[in-house]
Amino acid sequence: MKEIDEAAYRASPDVCLSDRKTLEDFGLSGKKLEKHLLKVRRDLGDFQDKMYAHGKYAVLVCLQGMDTSGKDSLIREVFKDFNARGVVVHSFKVPTELERKHDYLWRHYVALPARGKFGVFNRTHYENVLVTRVHPEYILGEYLPDVTSTDDIDDAFWERRLRQINDFERHLAENGTLVFKFFLHISKEEQRQRLLRRLRLPRKNWKFSPGDLDERELWDAYQECYQDAIRKTTTDHAPWYIIPSDSKEGARVIVASILLQALEGFRDIREPELDAEVKANLNKYIKELKKAR
Repeated sequence: MKEIDEAAYRASPDVCLSDRKTLEDFGLSGKKLEKHLLKVRRDLGDFQDKMYAHGKYAVLVCLQGMDTSGKDSLIREVFKDFNARGVVVHSFKVPTELERKHDYLWRHYVALPARGKFGVFNRTHYENVLVTRVHPEYILGEYLPDVTSTDDIDDAFWERRLRQINDFERHLAENGTLVFKFFLHISKEEQRQRLLRRLRLPRKNWKFSPGDLDERELWDAYQECYQDAIRKTTTDHAPWYIIPSDSKEGARVIVASILLQALEGFRDIREPELDAEVKANLNKYIKELKKAR
């Protein structure tokens, strides 16, 4: 399989989602893609061990995408070889009453990964400029002092919120969190097929809600909001990547490869050196342990 070029998937400030392909399988079968993923994810797991020992960086992986885009299965397959204590996944649902009593970024701050660990946000702080932008009435539940009706939610409101998100991510980056944002880009037809599969397979029925069909009717509105958010928040310190995701196996390989390539570029991340005295006496300690009973 050819080496994946992360730059080919990186978003630019003028990205057009309709111009980006939704399928990439590299001409390989699903089985061959899975085999390639095995090595990449093992290397990622080894990197996390090294990062934990180094203790100065955290990694935040943000996953966004339309319903059925494959976020859950991507998390399961890409991070399968991690030490379970080295990765923490947060799935953000409808805000709780406690969360609504704080600003919209609060629940994301408290879920951030500690140094040495990976954090994965399954749906992210971007829900606050995506779902709420398509359904502005949801903002009324945030108890904002200057918003009493949807008439108060204008373009300036969204520009301010996007600026706040940029500030949030800059703050993270400047304090040692490496931020990666992935938009799992699927076609509307692929979503239709995946929803049908949920209905046809009894073990998948629980994932389906009639509301999925209502949201599907708003496809174009969501694509427009995604495009605007990605354009205005892709930065060098917190880049967006547009991942073709009609092939789940292909998407997993791309995401894992981008992470590994980018992280291996941080040459300062390495295991700490042993204390000089301990290092000088390693053979002594080995001999003592061999004699021990």
